[in-house]
Amino acid sequence: MPDAALQTQNQTLKVISEAFKTGTMQRARRMLNALHPAEIANLLEALPHSQRIIVWNMLDSDDGEILLNVGEEVRSGLIRLMDSEALVAATEGLEIDDLADLLVDLPHTVTQQALASMDHQDRQRLEAVLSYDENTAGGLMNTDVVTVRHDVTLDVVLRYLRSRGALPDGTDSLFVVDRYERYIGALPLSKVLTSKPTNLVRDVLEDDARAFDANTEASLVAKSFEDLDLVSAAVVDEDNKLIGRITVDDVVDVIREEAEHSVFSMAGLSEEEDLFAPVVASTQRRTVWLGVNLLTAFLAAWVISLFQVTLEKIIVLAILIPVVASMGGIAGFQTLTLVIRGLALGQIGRSNSKLLLFKELAVGFLNGMTWAIIVALIVVLWFKDLKMGGVIAAATMANLLCAALAGVSIPVILRNLNIDPALAGGVILTTITDVIGIFAFLGLATWMLL
Repeated sequence: MPDAALQTQNQTLKVISEAFKTGTMQRARRMLNALHPAEIANLLEALPHSQRIIVWNMLDSDDGEILLNVGEEVRSGLIRLMDSEALVAATEGLEIDDLADLLVDLPHTVTQQALASMDHQDRQRLEAVLSYDENTAGGLMNTDVVTVRHDVTLDVVLRYLRSRGALPDGTDSLFVVDRYERYIGALPLSKVLTSKPTNLVRDVLEDDARAFDANTEASLVAKSFEDLDLVSAAVVDEDNKLIGRITVDDVVDVIREEAEHSVFSMAGLSEEEDLFAPVVASTQRRTVWLGVNLLTAFLAAWVISLFQVTLEKIIVLAILIPVVASMGGIAGFQTLTLVIRGLALGQIGRSNSKLLLFKELAVGFLNGMTWAIIVALIVVLWFKDLKMGGVIAAATMANLLCAALAGVSIPVILRNLNIDPALAGGVILTTITDVIGIFAFLGLATWMLL
């Protein structure tokens, strides 16, 4: 969020908090209703449940836009506060793609009422969007498109646009189709305005303008928008018929959601979780992940127990165990993060995965050599034990190489098994680096020092 917007939200939050204390809500109401729906959504998510209800009841309009911008869990709570009439009113005026996103969260009876209030054409457009998975180009698209034929002049196009009176939001190009509504190309508005009016559309259109199959994954759509600097793009069905368009505002939402998903998944959380969710509900969600981590911790503890005799004779080993484990964990997470990002962007495949593995092993080797020497010197100076320095140097080297191997292979294997690498990769990596690091360190110590 830009600094100015963040300052505005913080100021509004401060005013609302003071209003709750003093009981004077008029200034807070004015500030609240002057905000953009997205800013109101952020503000609602920052409020405890009791205050959120009061603020929600202070709003004058734009309920639908606000519901679209809050997280899924907060949205469900707000929907429960609204009666059927208010929910139907919230659906009015929304773009078809936004309406499709909202309807899936509304009660069935409200959905039926909202559909009944729409005209036949809009209902058909909505059903077309709902027929596709929400994580595909078809699920992202808006069916409100402006089309022209390739065999008319630009003067005809200009007169047609004037007769319309308005264009859909985010329109930077018109889409050119044939008599059977098959997609031919895009006609940028800039060319309509700057080319000779007598030119035919087919002479100035961009026939290589990107069009997405409706079943294309949303992440691939977002990647193409980023790489090609697109503002909008056509969506076609299996017969190449134009069925809608995607605009950059929808793609920004996809990019944000993917980024949040990666960050939250590594902690075993959902990006839709309410910041002020009930304590019991939050505890239940986090307990599962904590339980998984506890099992991995006990596995590491079991490995340590195998060398109980060694630890009893050389107590200093217990002091140094975290050094080896943490070095491997950090190195592995660096590689893991890099590979997960590469997989998400489609940069890693069978053709280059082995090359990437060798590169990361080389990095692990050089880092291992560097830090093995540094750690060994510190241990020798600290404990005045040359053999101990050699043991921890060898263990550090082995663990950093293992971390590089695991950091590359774990996300690739999980992706092939249709498991989200961001969700499970971190736990598996930590377990491997802890177990290998501890086993290598204590195993070498047993062999060399006893």
